[in-house]
Amino acid sequence: MHELACPRCGRRPLDEFVFAGERRTSPSAIADPDARDFDEVWIFDNPDGPTTERWFHAAGCRRWLTVRRDTSTDTVLEVV
Repeated sequence: MHELACPRCGRRPLDEFVFAGERRTSPSAIADPDARDFDEVWIFDNPDGPTTERWFHAAGCRRWLTVRRDTSTDTVLEVV
């Protein structure tokens, strides 16, 4: 994956985007709010296969994108 197809700007080099992490829900098993916040920010699943991620188009339209990507082949499946 060396380019992302921004819905607003078209196909752009990956250098224009900032990776913001996996898009996932907070684990409900963690009761302490501080521990839940820590887990949400710093602990990643790093799945092998399709995953949903957030990317920020910093050098373009400055909008957030939700990207479905297959991590095993580094292939973009969908950009929303």
